[in-house]
Amino acid sequence: MEIKEKRIEAAKVAYVPYTGSYQKIPEHMQEVYELVMEKDLKMTGVVYGTYFNSPEDVPEEKLQYEIGFSVAEDFQQVDKLGFKEIPEHTVIAAMHKGPYTKVGPVIHAVVDYAVKNGYDIVGPITEVYLNNPNETPEKDLLTEVRLPVIKL
Repeated sequence: MEIKEKRIEAAKVAYVPYTGSYQKIPEHMQEVYELVMEKDLKMTGVVYGTYFNSPEDVPEEKLQYEIGFSVAEDFQQVDKLGFKEIPEHTVIAAMHKGPYTKVGPVIHAVVDYAVKNGYDIVGPITEVYLNNPNETPEKDLLTEVRLPVIKL
């Protein structure tokens, strides 16, 4: 597995926070997509999930995460759909191919790499989903795992 440092450009995102099972990620992606379409926002290509805790640390029903889409324009929060700007930042990143439920070893490898190579972890794990789970077999799903860091 190749792990690399990369710079991520600033982005505007539309997102919804969730609590509960990661098994619902494809369903939540669809929900956020529909909210973005209802708001008539122009998507700019990135679909992501940011994870604030882990199934290794809390029960499944207490998992906290957000699912979001990058968008071209600012907007005011509407019901569940929030808006924020993510500043430019540095990440350690690696690719995972396969079901979302099997991404754990890649996450651990990225965290281990950051620790062993003198990086300070400055934010939660983010997964960028590079293809559509409704159109792609699970074995072919591509996910980039990103860990925000600064070099110590």
